[in-house]
Amino acid sequence: MLHPSYSDLMKVVNSEVEPGEEKIVNSRYSIVMATAKRARQIIGGHEPMVKVKPGEKPLSIAVDELNQGKIKILGEEEVED
Repeated sequence: MLHPSYSDLMKVVNSEVEPGEEKIVNSRYSIVMATAKRARQIIGGHEPMVKVKPGEKPLSIAVDELNQGKIKILGEEEVED
């Protein structure tokens, strides 16, 4: 089993959504795409925003960043150009 689970990550991402508003993330696909994008940024030279263990892979770092609320997934209307 993955730790944290997809449902745990979705709760973290959607934690700032007010009751009645549309959730930012409704599927595992959104979580996978966001963490993959962040992992590519880390591979490309961006500094991790969390403490990195020796030998930790970029995807694990990205998942940890998302779980700790260090990165934010933007909704479709919030996408930055």
